[in-house]
Amino acid sequence: MRKKTWLSWSSGKDSAWALQVLRQSAEYEVSGLFTTINAEFERVAMHAVRVELLRQQAQAVGLPLHLIEIPYPCSNEQYAAVMTDFMAHASNEAVRCMAFGDLYLQDVRSYREERMQGSGIEPVFPLWGRPTRALLEEMLAGGLRACLTCVDPRVLPAAFAGRELTSALLASLPSGIDPCGENGEFHTFVFDGPMFAYPLDIEMGEVVTRDGFVFADCWLRETRGEKQIS
Repeated sequence: MRKKTWLSWSSGKDSAWALQVLRQSAEYEVSGLFTTINAEFERVAMHAVRVELLRQQAQAVGLPLHLIEIPYPCSNEQYAAVMTDFMAHASNEAVRCMAFGDLYLQDVRSYREERMQGSGIEPVFPLWGRPTRALLEEMLAGGLRACLTCVDPRVLPAAFAGRELTSALLASLPSGIDPCGENGEFHTFVFDGPMFAYPLDIEMGEVVTRDGFVFADCWLRETRGEKQIS
């Protein structure tokens, strides 16, 4: 029997591709997504993606979405407490595995593994160790489409915010930038791909700088203008 699995869904390319890989596995059955959101702004932390877009993604991939609200600002202790409660909920729902799209940051993986010890839930990393350039090329060749919603201007020019992640953009990245942004250089929002039943019709909007990062807003075309980045 395949293991009931919930996938950490950031709204970006790595979690989306992790879903694609898991769906091809005979070991895991992804039955839900979970996302931590900033309770004050109602957006995904760092990615700055609207909750409504998260819900639209979940519908497009055909999975229920579990939202985990965290305060802003959020201490490590507050985050740990919220996640402990959520893991207890998942355990009660007979979830056997939680999957993450992490690629090679060992400290992040170790933190997840430590927090899940004794929970009865196994952490799974379907993309772990994959060379990031080859992985991104595989994503793009497979039909994944995403836009950059957050850029760290200390390492990547602010003008990259709001651009679609394409082979041309990959070729234009400055030297030293991880092709998948694994070191936090950028974050993405996926609006189409082989894991989607249909694409999301989005458009890019306002670009703002907050807390040292550059954020590009996006929305579904029919909901344009309902809410800007706070």
